[in-house]
Amino acid sequence: MRKVALITGGSRGIGLGIATHLAQSGFDIAINGIRSEEAVVDVLKNIGNLGVDAIYCQGNIALKEDRKKILYQVKNHFNRLNVLVNNAGIAPRERHDILLATEESFDEVIATNLKGPYFLTQDVANWMIEQKYSENNFSACIINVSSISSTVASVNRGEYCISKAGVSMATRLFAVRLGEFDIPVFEVRPGLINTDMTSGVKEKYDNLFKNGLCVQKRWGQPKDVGKVVSALASGNFMYSTGQVIMVDGGQTIPRL
Repeated sequence: MRKVALITGGSRGIGLGIATHLAQSGFDIAINGIRSEEAVVDVLKNIGNLGVDAIYCQGNIALKEDRKKILYQVKNHFNRLNVLVNNAGIAPRERHDILLATEESFDEVIATNLKGPYFLTQDVANWMIEQKYSENNFSACIINVSSISSTVASVNRGEYCISKAGVSMATRLFAVRLGEFDIPVFEVRPGLINTDMTSGVKEKYDNLFKNGLCVQKRWGQPKDVGKVVSALASGNFMYSTGQVIMVDGGQTIPRL
């Protein structure tokens, strides 16, 4: 019986890179996103062509009822879940200096990037504990995709930085709480990844890469994150709970 992975925000960008590599590693896949099911037909087909079962669970993780619906779909289709990847996230609709930023933007970003994953993890963790008790040799893990913005300050998108810093602490909290059940919780912290979210600043960062912004002078690709998540989900790091894996091309290495 193949293991099952749920990837939030898994229909494009980093999430799709993760879903693809997990499928290549033999996981059945549940992809969550806010787009209509018709919009992800080709995505599901491509994942299914890797020889696994793939479903789409439409819903906004910021909403309690949608989180319940997503998990219901996974339970109804697979009746099990071994890996949760909290990847879904949004940037502020408009970047504003923190002296001018709005509460509305703060609430929207925090709800999607922090509150949603936090309570989805709560629900999934309780289900994983049930599976631990009912199934011999059941193994599970939770992987949070944060950002270098959890520690690198950007004053024109403070709400995003705070949301990712919260994800980092949530990783530690759930790692501690789930330790007794041998369910490790990891954080993957990407740097600049070439996705839709970063397309608007591509020219700016192309030049910064040339001038040494990162040790490795290139954009990160979704597959770079996908390979790391796949390695963690494989079960080879079961005694490394609470740890952070940087996927930033050396951007955050202090240098003289």
